[in-house]
Amino acid sequence: MKLFPQDALNPGVKKREVFGWAMYDFANSGYTTVVLTAVFGAYFVGVVAGGAAWGTLAWTLAISASSLIVMLTTPAIGAYADLKAAKKPLLALSTAGCVLATAALAAAGRGDVGIAIAAVVVSFAFYSYGEALIAAFLPELARDHAMGRVSGWGWSFGYLGGMLALGLGLVYVSTAQSRGEPATHFVPVVMLITAALYGLASLVTFALLRERATPATPAAAERNGGLQASLARLAETWRHARHYRDLRWLLLCCACYQAGISVVVTLAAVYAEQALGFKQADTMLLVFLVNIAAVAGAFAFGYWQDRLGHKLALGLTLAGWIVMVLLAAMATGPGLFWAAAVIAGLCMGSSQSAGRAMIGLLAPPDRRAEFFGLWSFATHVSALVGPPTYGAITLLTGGNHRAAILSTALFFAGGLWLLLPVDMARGQRAARGEG
Repeated sequence: MKLFPQDALNPGVKKREVFGWAMYDFANSGYTTVVLTAVFGAYFVGVVAGGAAWGTLAWTLAISASSLIVMLTTPAIGAYADLKAAKKPLLALSTAGCVLATAALAAAGRGDVGIAIAAVVVSFAFYSYGEALIAAFLPELARDHAMGRVSGWGWSFGYLGGMLALGLGLVYVSTAQSRGEPATHFVPVVMLITAALYGLASLVTFALLRERATPATPAAAERNGGLQASLARLAETWRHARHYRDLRWLLLCCACYQAGISVVVTLAAVYAEQALGFKQADTMLLVFLVNIAAVAGAFAFGYWQDRLGHKLALGLTLAGWIVMVLLAAMATGPGLFWAAAVIAGLCMGSSQSAGRAMIGLLAPPDRRAEFFGLWSFATHVSALVGPPTYGAITLLTGGNHRAAILSTALFFAGGLWLLLPVDMARGQRAARGEG
């Protein structure tokens, strides 16, 4: 069996274009891996906030504030991208915004809470716009029967990008620590490395990826031009949501389980350092291992879900997340926590790949960017709930990170429950307008 068969792609789509599309996952994964997960979150709590009791909550509220902005704006941006066939130009703007804001994180030193929060809010918002826009290209590239595996190609390749950014950062951190330099010296450099890699790798995407969508007719554009038309299309989508009930259930499912994933992404390093005493280099090595597992999970799972069925496959990964949380909460030393980290990596790649593929299958062809905007809306609802819940529990329990991580299992259990009503065959018929 060929790993990358041509018949997985739509007519006229070349493999190099899919490579260009996957390169965006490669480019932006460094941001989530280094900024959100491995380095800056723990640096914010321990250094920028000076280890204050409110540091964890402040970090989670910054992510939540950015997510709120994304929730309120991404659906309209997606609708505008569909109307104007402008996914690629908007992707370029969001990329530039995230790269510049990530570089601005280098200016945050001890006590610079305002600078750090502002840069995190802006960078995460632009990162999220880019994530939704690049996902909207997936149905243009992949055939329905291969949506899972092509999505998995992107996710797995993306984690390699995260590993590269983290590896470069780890080399610099290890060298700096051997010279006795404090975190205020080496973390800013790591932020600049991450920003540079994001910008350079994304150039491949813009060179190879085509915009296949066509703009609305001139008459329609003139009648409902710009943002007004985007909001009108979005309102229409909600009014007719009853025709897409399976998509609606899936969006609720995604919002719930992504609340748990957002906790892991934004607070894994904080938990490792605060609950288990990990040092900066130890935490980066841990996240590097998670990315290796995520590569395997996303790539292999992409093939598996196409054969097994998207709904069942996603359900199994959510069960895996519950096991991971229980292991992390029970860990009193590095051994069990490293085992939990491997499970987290496998589930991370597979669950996110599955969600993107399922949205691609349930999205009407003429509203793909719009529906991926709704997907981004749903997943960012999670950041308003997951991380702040963790932060609030640590504050109320006097810093009990184990209780906080244990509560995360409820989000994955809720996702399983909300997945039950989803009928993929019925949802695909609705997306095709067949009833």
